[in-house]
Amino acid sequence: MYRLFTVLFLGILFISCDSDVDAGEFVVGSDNLSVTNKVILIDTATVEVSTINFDSLKTSGQSRILLGNYDDPIFGKVKSDSYFQLTSTSYNLQTTSSDTEGANYVFDSIRMVLVPDKYYYNDTTKVQSISIHRLLQKVKPNTEDDSFYNNSSLNYDAVSLGTASFKPLPNRQDTVFVKMDAVFGDALFQRLKKREITTEDEFVEYFKGLAIRTISENSSCVMGFKVTSKLQLFYSKKVTESETSLLKEFTIDDITKQFNRISLDRTGTILKDLPGTTERLSSNLTENKSFIQSGTGLACRIDFPSIKELRYITEKGTIVDAKLIIRPVNNTYSKTYPLADSLSVYVADKLNRIKGTLNSASGYPIYAILNKTEDEFDENIGYSIPLGTFLYNEMIKQSDAKSALILTIPNISNGVNRLVLGNQNNTGNKIQLKIYYISY
Repeated sequence: MYRLFTVLFLGILFISCDSDVDAGEFVVGSDNLSVTNKVILIDTATVEVSTINFDSLKTSGQSRILLGNYDDPIFGKVKSDSYFQLTSTSYNLQTTSSDTEGANYVFDSIRMVLVPDKYYYNDTTKVQSISIHRLLQKVKPNTEDDSFYNNSSLNYDAVSLGTASFKPLPNRQDTVFVKMDAVFGDALFQRLKKREITTEDEFVEYFKGLAIRTISENSSCVMGFKVTSKLQLFYSKKVTESETSLLKEFTIDDITKQFNRISLDRTGTILKDLPGTTERLSSNLTENKSFIQSGTGLACRIDFPSIKELRYITEKGTIVDAKLIIRPVNNTYSKTYPLADSLSVYVADKLNRIKGTLNSASGYPIYAILNKTEDEFDENIGYSIPLGTFLYNEMIKQSDAKSALILTIPNISNGVNRLVLGNQNNTGNKIQLKIYYISY
């Protein structure tokens, strides 16, 4: 084994004519080494950065009720409503159907109980308002995969069953109680009392579920609630002078029948002209920036148009390592808009169709890991992605087809986190590709 250090100027196929080749240090197989081997660091290869938009993200089965809205100064108006079906363990007012004193049951009240799950995004200091509505159609998807998506919706009654206003305190897990319409509650109670509903099918036929809408005009937060949230029906059993308080609960038993509708109004923003799902919006047209947002389907696409040309540098040579560093744009992140600790990385074709995760040579998924080390100008903050195996395979590929990388935030389907990344022309936050190439 040998350790070699070689400095070589390379001035073809790249976007700069400046000499920016540094020394590289590697341990490689002795069969590929000789005294004439040269290790080259290439950091001027063209990298194309763009923004794409997935037409739909699966939001059912994500185990989170996501509610809220806020105005993002870069992305636009973000909003999330939630839809779900409720059921119960039984449809008797007590544990058996043999209660002979059913006539003594009386309705008291009904309420929705929403339990925060500690997820929130943006500013929690403003009051958030929600409205609960009765669904007019069953929570049944019309898609082939029995799923609901961020652009799915169901018809609901325009008349509200209950409203609530509260200041989000997700870290304290303050439960939100929403008093529901007594007429609605008593009607449901009478159906159970008269044994007109005895099965889940009968219950769902009568009460198809709920939609919770965000109605805040000045809210600035989206927050998550647990799917263990429930509808509670309180009633009493009166016998002579005594009274016993009783409770019937309805829960989200099947999480595939709960989903969030997450929307983004990009009117008047830099992203207003985002094309269809098979196309891309070049970062050269968006102030040298690319955009990622969970929930709404925005993702960053990265292409390497000249990678095949590396085959012609020398008669015999290969890529031995590569690293991509992509940086968030200054002043686009803060405590309100925090940076994700990592990004998911996928391989896609020219039509933005995902082919799988980016994997290492040993087959393990590769993530873009955030370097949080701060400096005076935030130049060290960025996401690092090892790309040696990927770029090598792209370089030697026999077909003309080229693969691209797609970057997303990991909680892509159950949050609204966002990120702004710079391209090669972005002042101060340039993406950087380092390729280590050895000739032998």
